[in-house]
Amino acid sequence: MAVNSNVALIAALISEPSRAVILSVLMDGRLHTASELAANARIKPQTASFHLAKMVEAQAVSVQQQGRHRYYGIQNPEVAQVMESLLSIAPPVQIKSFRQAAEDQAIRQARTCYDHLAGYLGVQLTEALCNQKIIEEEEEKSYHVTKKGEAFFADLNIDLAQVKTKRRAYCLQCLDWSERRYHLAGALGNAILERLLELNWIERMPKTRAIQVTPQGKIGFKNTFSIVFHDEASN
Repeated sequence: MAVNSNVALIAALISEPSRAVILSVLMDGRLHTASELAANARIKPQTASFHLAKMVEAQAVSVQQQGRHRYYGIQNPEVAQVMESLLSIAPPVQIKSFRQAAEDQAIRQARTCYDHLAGYLGVQLTEALCNQKIIEEEEEKSYHVTKKGEAFFADLNIDLAQVKTKRRAYCLQCLDWSERRYHLAGALGNAILERLLELNWIERMPKTRAIQVTPQGKIGFKNTFSIVFHDEASN
């Protein structure tokens, strides 16, 4: 049996705590400088640059040069999916302050998992799409879009034909580390995230991968998907 020993290189890459923090920060799907990542990992910029060079070499992280600055991002969705899976089995972080508790709650409520929605919102949206027969589960941890779904996404102004042309998996299940259930990933998951941002149902929050649901979004999610958020459930 042929065995790829390079898997040990990836495991060693993620096992270093500072690199794990850097990859977790990059899960927001945005590009960051070495200085920004160093601040999040609480290490010196030179140390962050050393770690980033290792991750670029291992093709876990990509780098883009713009003027004098270099911007780093996760290389591809597969890296993000591995990180999300590892987070699902990792022990929870100990909460030591009200600020940490608020940040933790925001991340669990709604966040980006690289380029698609995750957290309570991501899981509830995926389950709503399944319950309404817009998508259906398939083997190999994926979904397919039904005929009803094709009409639904057309009404939502998502061009499925264009989404399918992207060089990546189309409609995948991704295990959510906080909900311990699946959310929708792949090219379709990304298209939904981008469309919800365009509709102003959600907005990105600075310095975090948490996503904020707007008042307009709370109405839209409730009317379209019957999703009620934790802060509304007790009202």
